[in-house]
Amino acid sequence: MGMMTVRNIPDDVHDALRAQAKANGRSAEAEVRIILGQAVKPESRLRMGEAIAAISRESAVTDEDWTAFDQALEDTRDATPSEPMTLK
Repeated sequence: MGMMTVRNIPDDVHDALRAQAKANGRSAEAEVRIILGQAVKPESRLRMGEAIAAISRESAVTDEDWTAFDQALEDTRDATPSEPMTLK
């Protein structure tokens, strides 16, 4: 787990942080971890898997559609073995 030191925090910010931590029953360090986590990983962030699933639901893609798509990819795939690279 990473460690970080933050210097030169303004006194009023530090005091507010300590007060907020106390109100939440946490240490100032624990409060900072929670604040940082919420800032960089908010609940409203876009999750790619959920977004792709939602697009599929909205467009009414069926299992048959996916099967046809997979088959089309397989039909166009080049099965020629690759040549090894030569270094001169």
